[in-house]
Amino acid sequence: MKLKNILIVVKDIKKSKQFYHDLFGLDMVLDNDGNMILTEGLVLQDEKIWKEFLGKEIIPKSNSCELYFEENDIETFIEKLEKSYPSIQYVNRLMTHSWGQKVIRFYDLDGNLIEVGTPM
Repeated sequence: MKLKNILIVVKDIKKSKQFYHDLFGLDMVLDNDGNMILTEGLVLQDEKIWKEFLGKEIIPKSNSCELYFEENDIETFIEKLEKSYPSIQYVNRLMTHSWGQKVIRFYDLDGNLIEVGTPM
């Protein structure tokens, strides 16, 4: 058995698709009307579908998981982030862990937590 995809819930698939393309270079693999698979195995699902399926409310910024990306040139990434999405909400701005890895954490457009770090 192997893990195939990670699914996150979004309010506006088109905006989220653009966000993940702009910042991470992810492209659409399949658009299945409310379920969109992007490269690297990220799936965007329309909030309405998820709420109907679960019968529960969606809790943005639940901080129960995060998407993790690695970037060699993190300073250039941060410039792109701030230029493309100036109102992005940060959890922490660029910091350096005691082991030397630089990281930044922020929320996507729907409150999904993202971490970008330099390779370890």
